[in-house]
Parts: sequence; structure tokens; C-alpha cells
Amino acid sequence: MELSANVNKNVPEEERQRSVEMIQYIVIRLGEEQYGIDIRNIETITRMQHVTRVPKMPAYLKGVINLRGVVIPVLSMRLRMNLAADEITKNTRILVLNLEQEGNVGFIVDEVKEVVSLNVDDIEKIGDGNKEGKASLINGVGKHNGELISLFDLNAISLEG
Repeated sequence: MELSANVNKNVPEEERQRSVEMIQYIVIRLGEEQYGIDIRNIETITRMQHVTRVPKMPAYLKGVINLRGVVIPVLSMRLRMNLAADEITKNTRILVLNLEQEGNVGFIVDEVKEVVSLNVDDIEKIGDGNKEGKASLINGVGKHNGELISLFDLNAISLEG
């Protein structure tokens, strides 16, 4: 016991705090890949429901839903990331997120898998370089139980595309 206390004293306070900082992510599935969304941005998760189409909108903007009296735009994350069209199954969900720029927005995802806690040391940031398509929506990759989870940059997601 005494030994571990001495070892911790040799590690700078800032580094000790950084190594224990955990961020929780909801892990979702789109196709065969899994993605993480910071749990602090999630308002609610709901089963797939009827989405009312809005004319003259981009294909990835599926329409709007009425959730407890609030009209929320819904977008297909598959189409937004240039993947194949959504296949609605019993596992399909709408995640309602609170985005800084857009307010509440619903994302159609294939499945909500689990909540994971990632240590900041287990997250590799991806540079801002000249990213296009789905890469522009990802800002990091987390490592959890030997698997990689692409982490969404929610600030990069907009209704305009």
C-alpha cells in the first residue's frame, strides 16, 4: 500500500487527472461499423416512428417527427455519410441530440448497442486535414475491448450538409 502511494507521488498531478478522465459514449451501429456519440449531447432515444417528409430538402433529411409536442428534424446518418439507404428493422432507433448549432435533431441509426466509458488516453484524435464525406464527421477513434469506435464530431453535423 505504501509503495503505490509513493509511485503516484512521482506522477505529476495534471497527468494523474488526465489519465482518469472518462467520457461516456453511446455506441451505435450504422451498417457494419460502430460509432460513438458523446452521451452529454443525447436528449432521448426513441423507437423508429413515422417521419413526415418535408418537400425540397436534401435526401438525407428524412423529414420531421412530433416528439412530445416538439417538432424535430430527422436525418439519416447513413445517407449523410454516403452509405447505403436505411433498412428499417426492429432495432432501428432515432437518437434525439442537442446540437450546438442546430438545437434538437433526430438521427436515424441501425441500432443502439451500449454505453461505454472511454479514458481520454484511449481516444486518438483525427486531424482536421482535408476530410471529405464521412471522414469529415469523425474527430477521433476510441479503443474499447479491442474494438475501434469512430467518434462523431457533432459540431460538424449540420442540416445543410
